Amino acid sequence: MRLYIDPGTGSMLFTILIGLVGAGIYSARMLIVKLRFILSGGKKVDMNANRIPYVVFADHKRYWNIFEPVLREFDKRGVDVVYMTASPDDPGLQNPYPHIRGEFIGEGNRAFAKLNFLKAGIVLSTTPGLDVYQWKRSKEVQCYVHILHAASEATLYRMFGIDYYDSILLSGEYQATDVRNLEKLRNLPAKDLIEVGIPYMDEMKARFEKAGPAPKHEITVLLAPSWGPEAIFSKYGDQILKVLLETGYHIIVRPHPQSYTAEKEMIESIQKRYPESDRIEWNRDNDNFEVLRRSDILISDFSGVIFEFAMVYDKPVIYTAANIDTSVYDAWWLDTPLWTTGILPRIGHELNGLNLPMLHSIIDECLNDTRYAKGRDEARSEAWEHMGEGAVRTVDYLMKKYRELNPAERPDKEA
Repeated sequence: MRLYIDPGTGSMLFTILIGLVGAGIYSARMLIVKLRFILSGGKKVDMNANRIPYVVFADHKRYWNIFEPVLREFDKRGVDVVYMTASPDDPGLQNPYPHIRGEFIGEGNRAFAKLNFLKAGIVLSTTPGLDVYQWKRSKEVQCYVHILHAASEATLYRMFGIDYYDSILLSGEYQATDVRNLEKLRNLPAKDLIEVGIPYMDEMKARFEKAGPAPKHEITVLLAPSWGPEAIFSKYGDQILKVLLETGYHIIVRPHPQSYTAEKEMIESIQKRYPESDRIEWNRDNDNFEVLRRSDILISDFSGVIFEFAMVYDKPVIYTAANIDTSVYDAWWLDTPLWTTGILPRIGHELNGLNLPMLHSIIDECLNDTRYAKGRDEARSEAWEHMGEGAVRTVDYLMKKYRELNPAERPDKEA
């Protein structure tokens, strides 16, 4: 008979095991320190030996674009950083920066097991759930810093997603208000909240300005659905492609990467009915820069690409209003409406089952209505502070924090 352990129980058992092993390792380290003290004739032992000053952790390779501008800034300053990743094919493992060392630490629980015993000064990550699920705070990490990976709420993580970080790097004031309200409700200690901007969007903006607009082309519509029951293909199936092709415009379809695994049968079925042609193309580029650059309008749902397209490329969007069940998210605790639901009508037009047949006229309206340009300006001012300064401000804070935590260290020990 095979023994079945459900995921929740498995996570709990893993947590217990990690706690027991962690306590044993910590006790062993303390014993070693005491022995070294005795054997050295009572001389002071450096407790910080072998500690890594700066660690960046990515749970998936798709977050390399979040971290690369920050790591480049560290490298420019001659500061050594270890980039730890749970993806064996992460581009960060082959990065060109001499002061950034990439390290694959295993996938899944193997990665968290290493992190749980990490000895570091500052750990920067975009992974939520610290000290909630498998990833536990190491007693020998001085400060955990979270950086957001989209220009939206800090409260749309699964519940308690950022509670146990020491610092949160934000892009807008409204995010700070939400985090402070959560801290009061849950009686949590106040975190460092630093509004640094959005380093990866600064990068996209600089790249777009350098490349310039795409060469003259026919009107191109990018359909970029997310995945799950509230996503466009789950709601409308291939009907939306039928309507889009009737517009006569060029159509690019770029599903979320997760769709190709979680919704494989549905995607393959739609691709079979609507294969590549001179009117429609399916895009799976790792880098979405060019496909966003040559598209004139975006149709999406609750994907973060909406804000990249509107705020960086300054182009209109059409969105489907997701029926978000906030009961599993931090946002459920707050009475304030989501910033996302308030900004979407200002930057684009809502698509639903009733107006889907009128999609052609909606596209034309969005391409020509100046009110959406005004809304995009408002979105940038509210959610993208310190434009162009994100990486510099992020590294400024991390180095300042390290010096505060280690005042006795010589400055040159950071590099």
